[in-house]
Amino acid sequence: QVQLQESGPGLVKPSQTLSLTCTVSSGSITTNYYDWNWIRQPPGKGLQWVGAIHYSGTTYYSPSLKSRTSISRDTSKNQLTLQLSSVTPEDTGVYYCARLDGVLFDYWGQGTQVTVSS
Repeated sequence: QVQLQESGPGLVKPSQTLSLTCTVSSGSITTNYYDWNWIRQPPGKGLQWVGAIHYSGTTYYSPSLKSRTSISRDTSKNQLTLQLSSVTPEDTGVYYCARLDGVLFDYWGQGTQVTVSS
């Protein structure tokens, strides 16, 4: 059973950079065909895809967030990292990491709350 666990600061000040880590267990992030995604849910809104890193290391970003987003990985630790720069209160929400098997998001972390506030 693959498990994903998000971690990071719960509170970030406006204009700062948000940094979150997703630790994956019982499954390698370099295994063929899987994409590892970051998805967020602002309060009272639906899920919003932020970006992903392919098993090969190629990254993909939401066009609306691309200029502020960076996703990387540490294969030795089996971890993904999301960095979102110049945050505003509109970046507040629950952030999830999830695995995509090509069709479905089949495994999700429990999510971590991020609040952007001074």
